[in-house]
Parts: sequence; structure tokens; C-alpha cells
Amino acid sequence: MKIFKSKFLIVALMLTSFASFSQTNVKGVLVDAQNGEVLIGASVVVEGTTIGTATALDGSFSLTTPSGDQKIIFSYVGYIEIIKDVTLTQGEEFDFGNVELESNAIGLEEVRVVSSFARDRETPVAISTIKPEIIQEKLGTQEYPEILKSTPSVYVTKQGGGYGDSRINLRGFDSNNIGVLINGVPVNGQENGKVYWSNWAGLSDVTQTMQVQRGLGASKLAISSVGGTINILTKTTDVKQGGNVYYGVGNDGYNKQAFTLSTGLLDNGFAVTMAGAHTYGNGYVTATNFDGWSYFINISKRINENQSLSFTAFGAPQWHNQRSNAHYIEDYRNHEDGIKFNNDYGIRNGEIFNTAYAYNYYHKPQISLNHFWNINETTTLSTALYASIAKGGGRRTHGSSGLVSMEYGTGRPGDETLLTPEGLIDWDAAEELNAAALNGSEVIIANGINEHDWYGVLSTLNTELFGVEVTGGLDGRWYRGYHAYEIDDLLGGAYYLNTSDANRDPNKLLSKGDFINYHYYSDLAWLGVFLQGEYKTDQYSAFVSGSLSDQMYRRTDLFELPEDQQTEWKSFIDWAAKGGANYNINKNHNVFVNGGYFTRAPYFEFVFLDRTNDFNEEVKHERVLSTELGYGYRTSKIKADATVYRTVWMDKALTRSLGGGDIANLSGMDATHMGVELTATIRPVEKLDIRVMGSMGDWRWNSSVNTSVINDLGEVNQITINLEDVHVGNSAQTTAAIGVDYEVLPKFKIGADYNYYDNVFANFDIEAKEESADSWEMPSYQLIDFNARYNFKIGTLNATLIGNVNNLLDTEYIADARDGSDHDAASALVWYGYGRTYSMSLKVNF
Repeated sequence: MKIFKSKFLIVALMLTSFASFSQTNVKGVLVDAQNGEVLIGASVVVEGTTIGTATALDGSFSLTTPSGDQKIIFSYVGYIEIIKDVTLTQGEEFDFGNVELESNAIGLEEVRVVSSFARDRETPVAISTIKPEIIQEKLGTQEYPEILKSTPSVYVTKQGGGYGDSRINLRGFDSNNIGVLINGVPVNGQENGKVYWSNWAGLSDVTQTMQVQRGLGASKLAISSVGGTINILTKTTDVKQGGNVYYGVGNDGYNKQAFTLSTGLLDNGFAVTMAGAHTYGNGYVTATNFDGWSYFINISKRINENQSLSFTAFGAPQWHNQRSNAHYIEDYRNHEDGIKFNNDYGIRNGEIFNTAYAYNYYHKPQISLNHFWNINETTTLSTALYASIAKGGGRRTHGSSGLVSMEYGTGRPGDETLLTPEGLIDWDAAEELNAAALNGSEVIIANGINEHDWYGVLSTLNTELFGVEVTGGLDGRWYRGYHAYEIDDLLGGAYYLNTSDANRDPNKLLSKGDFINYHYYSDLAWLGVFLQGEYKTDQYSAFVSGSLSDQMYRRTDLFELPEDQQTEWKSFIDWAAKGGANYNINKNHNVFVNGGYFTRAPYFEFVFLDRTNDFNEEVKHERVLSTELGYGYRTSKIKADATVYRTVWMDKALTRSLGGGDIANLSGMDATHMGVELTATIRPVEKLDIRVMGSMGDWRWNSSVNTSVINDLGEVNQITINLEDVHVGNSAQTTAAIGVDYEVLPKFKIGADYNYYDNVFANFDIEAKEESADSWEMPSYQLIDFNARYNFKIGTLNATLIGNVNNLLDTEYIADARDGSDHDAASALVWYGYGRTYSMSLKVNF
């Protein structure tokens, strides 16, 4: 028996040894064929077997395969799959070197260059890049900007909770201080710099990739990158023919249907991709139902090997009810709806009917035509012509508005507010009141029209001179905004009287379609040039850039007499200079530094005061000085970055109304935002990804203003604003996040994300701050989200099932607050964040 066991052991060892000698180790690195960036998490599989692996955090892979003739399949989301035939000799290692994958999107790399997309270990700025699969797996029913909530120094909330009403702050700065680019084209509002995300509701369906560049960023344009830049690249056109259909459901009646179709690249050089979606639901907050559509089309034409044309159009027409008023904490607790409480509505004709500032409708399509030309091996020219013609506005009331709206500043009914026994706005009572009025309607419904025509050209020339990559270009824009109150509903009355228009008989009986209150155009002309020099080697990279722009404003008030309607052009010249350098110490370590200074013209609302043609003679440019130092660490299992920054914001534009038409300029307000940020991705084993983020900011106002203003009567108004050492409000100064994704079974992955927010100070009116005291510090909070994804086959078609639960523990927390008189919880007006929400979706590719 012992002899038998010994022989069996010898045979087993021989078989094991033979098996090991008949195998070969293969290795390599997967990279993007266009820009050389490593591809993390790409699939490497031996055809016809279950032998495979995924690339590590440095793009590398190592795989033990059978010897002999083998086919190795390389694939990655967004890239064209390739198969390499190799003959493997047993016992010898085979090195593929760099395996290049081509993007499946036509013209994507050209758009990346125009968009100043930053590259890891090359561009000396702090970046976070969000891939489309992360958006697909994590977003669920959340707002589009919420996909960034685990990014350092980012604070995102839904505000009142309406569809598309979310906001985002970056390093303590709001959206009018964050540059937002879509395919390299700036989309911040030309008049106030704001971004309304409801206008871009369809972006999540067509985003190719999304990058946050914190601080000054890499964009060469003169944009509002005080806090940072959000750089969004949409789909172009797929190389291969195909498409998909999508259906999703969620809490509170959420429904979404979507599709994508692509012809692939045809023999005549054309390719077309189109997508569409319909999203609707009741809304988490009471009376915030919504209905939105989105569409996207790209038509590309490869003219020859050196030139191509790309036409892109996308938009998202929508309407949605809103919650405009925040409330006291006690009012939420005393109402049966709890944190969903909303009293900005009533019932009219059997349907929800919201009051002023609680209903919005808008459509802002973005259309562009891009021409890419490789002039020679070192020179390229890219030119984009774009247009955006926006239509829409929001509900307003006029006349005795207090009859049908809550008090601003309390969110509670006023003494004259008409209410039903249930405490809702009584629209029927308003109609009865108007019908009985002898002098026309006492209160009416109007639409606050905010429309625009925006046209632009962006042309960029890139070449090489004496080993330096030189980029220069032109940025031209023309914009006209249309602003008015247009009567929409007389609410049961026969007519309405209004004397705002100096060109109209004050006794004219007004009806639907007539303009009241104000009616004006805002014209903006912009001409800018930019120039950058960049030197790059495998170890070093450095750049210096500058821009110069002339912004011209003009206002036309159609309610003034003809001779007084139009102002002269007012010109503001801005300039910017910035530079940075990156040093790759070795393949694991790199450091970078950047800094810059720029001036920014005041926004339109500060140039012409209080919706009049009165030019603000004392208005100033704002100034920004920013510096940043960063460190990066890369291995096959760890990817980590650390950044320290300091941004000084000087001469913030502020005004205060003194009554009687008097306006005071409050110049000299400065703030300092500094902090430290850390991000890390860890892959301890092949199928487990761990993401860690932390940021600590110290954002404070550091100035005070004392000024005297003399009005038309000779009266002196003494104004004092004291913001010395006051924390900046409206954003979390401390954030942290941990995310875990694990493939528990083949094609089945689960994920969980923990987010923590602290040092959140309530928002406050800076221009009214007369005491050097912090606003109320809101309670810290933490949230946990969960997601799962399963890939499977339906016949021969690939399908993906995704489920999401956000705020898994149903945590009750305050996300937004406006400071009260006592700087405490009792006097603050707040919006709670959403409780637990869920969604599930199915996508089938064909």
C-alpha cells in the first residue's frame, strides 16, 4: 500500500510539472492608440477559454496561458476590440509591450485636444475623470452633477428638489465661478455665469467622459475657472454599427425610456449616431412632478485622411414643478409630508398648479459644426461654429402676488394669502376675486421670459516650434438675451392694468400675451485670443499660457421712450496668465505645480443696475490669484494623488439696494480659499476596487467695507459690511468618501459608496452682513449608496441590468440652509436632502 501511494505521488508531481512547463506567461500594457494613456480595467482573455484578467491601475497585465498557438482578445468599454495571434513557447515569457486600442468613437481625440482635456502625469493640474460606465452604474435617478459627489472639494445638492434644480460647488465656489465646457464650448450663462442643469438633463445618456479640473485648470480660454472646470465630452459617432434600448423605473413614479442608434462608418465616409430619451415622474418632494425629453445626433464625414467634419446637436426640452421656498425645521416636523413638505402650489382644474418661481419650462439646444484638419505632421487646425437658441422661462405672478404665494423669507402664508382648508393655495378663490373686481384682475399669472440667441466660433491652431508645442486661437461670441414678463392667465379677470411701458397708453386693457413689469434685451459681444507654449518629454512637461478678451455689454429697454431705449456699448478688457510644470521622478512618483492670475469682467447684472439702463460707473473687475502643488503615486495596485491649493478672490462684485432706486457698490470684498485634497484608488486583488477621497478646506472672507452713499435728496447712507474671518457658506469645507466595487461572480458586480460632509455653514447675504460672525454651522452627515450590475445574454444580444439604492439607511439630513437672524437651527430656512430612493434599469445592446 505504501509503494502504491509513493508511485501515485510521483505521477501527480510529474503531471503537475508537465502542466507548468506547457504554460507560458504573457504580459504587456494596454494604452489608448491616440494619446498613449493607459487603460485601467481592460479585459484580456484567451479565446475559447475562461482564462483572463483585467489590466491593473498602471494599465499592465500578466496572464498565464497554455503554450502553442493562441488568440488573445483585448477589449475595453468605448474601444474597438482586437485579437492578436501569437505562438507561445513553453517556459518562456512573452511580452506584448504596449497594446494599442483604437477608440470606437470617430473624432474623439480631436475633441479632447480642443477641450484641453488633462492627461495624467503630464498636465500639471488636479483632475478627477469620470468614465461613462461609472455614470451608468452609479447615477440612477440622481441629478447629473451628483455623479461628482465623491470628488474632492465638491458639494452637490438638489436644493428645493425639483427636476434639474441641483447645484454644485467646487472648492467653495458656486457655478458662476466654475467653468463648464461641453466639447470645448463654454456653456456658463453669458449674463450671470450660472449653469442650470435642467437645461442639460440628457447629458448623462450621451457623455463619453467627464473630467473635473480643480483650480485654474488646463483650458486655454478665458473662462470662470475660479473654483475649477467641469469638462464634458459627449459621444461623437461610433465606428461600428449598432445601438441599444433602455428602460428604467424608480421611486415616486420615475420612468425613463431611451434608445441609441449608429450606422457605423459607411463606405462613403459618413457616420451617424442618434439618441433620444423620455423621462417623467411625480418627484420625491410633494408637487414636483416633471416631464423631460432629450435628443442627440452626430453626423460625421471623413473627407480624407487629413480632414473631417462633425455636426452635433443635442437638447433637453422639459417642464417641471418646483419647491421655491425653504422652510423652518419646525414647519417640516409639524407637517404630515415631513421632509417632502412643499406649500408652493394648489389644485386648479383638478391638477397640481404651482405658484410663482415654482414652475419652469425650457429648451436650450446646443448645435455645433466642427472641422478638423491635420495640415501636416506637426500642425493641426480645429474650428468649431456653434449656436444655442434657448426658449422658455418660469411662472411668475403680478399685482397682489401675496394672494397666491407664500412669504419670501419664511415660506409661510402671509396675512392675505388665499388658502384652502387643506392649507394649499386657493386658485379658485383668486379667480372669484378677480371676476368680481371692477378695475381688472388684482393678481395675474405671467411668464418670466428668459430666452437667448447665442452664436460663437472657436478656432485652435496647434503646431511645433523648436521642440515646443504651441497652441493659439480665437474665441468669438455674440449673445442676445430676451427678458420680459408676459401675461399668461388673467385668473378669471376681464383685463389687467399696468403702467410699466412708457410707450403704451396707461389705461390700455391688457390681456394674455401683453408685456408688463419689464421688457429688455441684453447684448453681449466677446472677442478673445489665447496662446500657449508647452514643452514635453517623458520625464518633464511645462506650459505657459495667456489670454486676452474684450467683453462688450449693451442694454435695450423696450419700455423706455425710443430715444432712451438703447445704451452705448460698455467694454471690459480681461487678461489671464498661468503656467505649470510636472516632473515624473520615476514610473511611480510625480510632482506638479501651477499658478496663475486673471481678471474677470463684472457680470451684466452689475453693469446695468436694477433692470434699468443706468450704467454702474464704479463697477470693477474681479481678480483671482491661484497656486497649487500636487503629488502623484502610481503602481499596479495603487493610484494616489495629493494636492494643496490656495486661491485668493479679490474685489468680488456686490451691490446693495438702498430703496428709492438707490444702489450702492460694495467693492473691496476679498476671500481666501485654501485646503488639501487626497484621492486614491486601490486594487488589492483583481476584481476588487477601493476608492478613497478626503478634502479639508479653510475658506474664509477676510475683508470689511465701510462706505457712504449720498442719495438724490442729499441724505447720507452709511454702509458697513464686516466679513473678517467669516467662513464661506453654502458648501461643505470637509468631505470624505470611500467606495468599493467587487465582481462577486462573473459579470455580476456590486458597489457601495460612503460620503461624509462636515463644516457646512449656512448660506447668507454677503451684502447684508454687518457683523463679523459665522452663519449657522449645519450638522454633519453621512450617506451610503448601493449599486449592482449584471451583464447577461438575451439570445445573441448583450444586456445589462442595473439597480441603485441611494441613501440606503434613509438618513435624515439638511443639505441646504439660509442663515437666520440668530445664526442657529431655529431661525434658519432649510431644505432637507432626499431620503431613501431607488431605481432599476435594463439596457439591451444590438
